[in-house]
Amino acid sequence: MPYIGKAPATSALTAADLADGIVSTNKIANDAVVSSKISDGTVSNSDLANSSITINGSPVSLGGSVTVGETKPTITSITPDTIDNTQTSIVITGTNFVITPQVEFINTSTGIWYTADTVTRDSATQLTVNATLAVDGNYKIRIENPDGNAVLSSTALLTVSDAPTWTTAAGSLGSVAAGSAGSFTVVATSDSAVTYSYTGSLPGGFTLNSSTGVISGTESGATQETNYNFTVTATDAESQTASRAFTITVTVGINNAGQFN
Repeated sequence: MPYIGKAPATSALTAADLADGIVSTNKIANDAVVSSKISDGTVSNSDLANSSITINGSPVSLGGSVTVGETKPTITSITPDTIDNTQTSIVITGTNFVITPQVEFINTSTGIWYTADTVTRDSATQLTVNATLAVDGNYKIRIENPDGNAVLSSTALLTVSDAPTWTTAAGSLGSVAAGSAGSFTVVATSDSAVTYSYTGSLPGGFTLNSSTGVISGTESGATQETNYNFTVTATDAESQTASRAFTITVTVGINNAGQFN
């Protein structure tokens, strides 16, 4: 049967058959360029305008390869590493922090995730995060960049714990007579063992028991009534502290008093 019009080509389409010398998918019926549509049945570098294709921004010759890597953030350290249940500012150092990443805290006991209140990207190596964690415990930290690359710390980096609170009211603990024995007790509580230390001055002969908070001794050295002012600091096992100021007064009786009849 004779053809009406121009007969189909008897050989494969080549770039030379096109006005601009380029074979592209929009010039192919099914938008695909396959070797059967190429004159020699192959696509080689010489068939490409720049003798290469581009992968992830890098030119690659056919038959070559390119390494496509992921830039994930890392965590080096956090400060502080122990906080209480109130909103606290935490500085995280590491690498590859992109724009403003998302920061999350994972309770290692419950598995519950908590999102940071605010995140500030100080640099590619430092974030300042405000976090409020109402549940005491140990927390891993997860950081995810906007491109989806993320890091989760392998161990807990943050401890949330209650700081010591004082039971004993600030101010005067009472008085002791010069030369007499006396004992006073200050008390603070926490979710772990508390130890006590002080700065300032205790009455002569008095010491503070660091485990019990008892201040005791036999006064020595006072020749007149004196107020001794000092500050006691309670420290728990997580190194959280609370301080309170106290006073002990040493009284001196009237000596060599005259007698009148």
